[in-house]
Amino acid sequence: MKLLRPTLLTLACLLAMPVPANELPSLGDASSGIVSPEQEFQLGRAWLSMLRAQVKQISDPVLKDYVESSVYRLAESSQLQDRRLEFILLDSPQLNAFAAPGGIIGVNGGLLTNAQTESEYASVLAHELAHLSQRHFARGLEAQQRMQLPLMAALLAGVVAAAAGAGDAGIAAIASTQAAAIQEQRRFSRQNEQEADRIGLVNLERAGYDPRAMPMMFERLMRQYRYDQRPPEFLLTHPVTESRIADTRNRAEQFASGGAEDSLRYQLLRARVQLRFESSPGAGAKRFRALLSEDPTLDAARYGLALAQIKTGQLDEAAETLQPLLQGAPDNQLYNLAQTELDITANRLPQALQRMQRMQNLYPSSYPIQQMYIDVLLKQGKTAEAESALDELVGRRSKDPDIWYQVAEVRGLSGNIVGLHQARAEYFALVGDYDQAIQQLGLAKRRSPNFQLASRIDARERQMIEEQRMIKEMMR
Repeated sequence: MKLLRPTLLTLACLLAMPVPANELPSLGDASSGIVSPEQEFQLGRAWLSMLRAQVKQISDPVLKDYVESSVYRLAESSQLQDRRLEFILLDSPQLNAFAAPGGIIGVNGGLLTNAQTESEYASVLAHELAHLSQRHFARGLEAQQRMQLPLMAALLAGVVAAAAGAGDAGIAAIASTQAAAIQEQRRFSRQNEQEADRIGLVNLERAGYDPRAMPMMFERLMRQYRYDQRPPEFLLTHPVTESRIADTRNRAEQFASGGAEDSLRYQLLRARVQLRFESSPGAGAKRFRALLSEDPTLDAARYGLALAQIKTGQLDEAAETLQPLLQGAPDNQLYNLAQTELDITANRLPQALQRMQRMQNLYPSSYPIQQMYIDVLLKQGKTAEAESALDELVGRRSKDPDIWYQVAEVRGLSGNIVGLHQARAEYFALVGDYDQAIQQLGLAKRRSPNFQLASRIDARERQMIEEQRMIKEMMR
């Protein structure tokens, strides 16, 4: 397990002190050239790859698709100018979310289990997007007498290390003094927090949500964790006070009522995440049954129960549980994906393929549907068709390491050895292992059957070498 450089972290903590609000440069100020948006973008992508290499992530296409689409919905109504966003979904039940320079959005699975409604979940991410749109990280640096880019790298190292600490015991082993320094570094100034709250409220309303969800979320979290010895990471880095809650509540009340508070889709996804973090599928099934016994109309509990029954091998019971959901909403993506998972488990592959083909016609751009269709093809041994479908998918999600990992596997199965090495190279680059990535491209180039392909591989190899050089230069 590689740890991020503690010396850089400590240096960043000593130098990047909070700046008074009246000293913050405007976004159009010439001083913003000290750390340009493009430098933030490049640095953010570099650190995202390092974070991916160090923490356990959720690869579930359903959850990834929801987080991405929900953040883009908020971004559309935000002041964020550069919307080249990248996401990481951490496999941790702890409550946390973060936004890092360069458009990096991190979400713990625990955010969905802790946010009781979709508007509460959206309020957290609207706040994080406001930090990005106002460039709070860069503005903090710019106020420090022309600090150079390496310090920006150190600052972001603190963000990444602390985020990793929420779900990785190895990072948590950093010495206590260094950990305390990281915590201090990640805290935005009081003025920045207030600014992010206020802008987040505006953008919540613009996106169609109820802004009152933000103070509700803060208030409930403060009550929930008031007596904990160690609050969740989000509350450590975004301290919630009575005055902050009062300020957001007063401002939220100025908006007209009528914004959305919740959705069935969100509650279905919460059930999916809750099951993931249960001690066992059986324990999850027991809890969902208890909820249904209290209220048989809870579709989210019924959906969660069906997923738990599939995982425990109770296939007939799962079919019976899913039936009323599919009858009530025959085109619902989540219900059909669950039924397809059931059919695959029961080895009813023709029915599974037929269902996914119908869903593809209904939702041709759906990532979860396309992924499940590929999974069914692979179960049927239709490797060539699966490879073709994956090539189309990777064209839409070229920065997703999960996709490249599967592309490598499928190309290996089909005997496409050059393509296998190319896919491995892209995967390793996305998780920050450029040495392995460049080595894989070298193997691909040596096996290339013609000069044209070898030239394209050689060009990509030079590009990766330059990317690696830039990252090393930033980290010096």
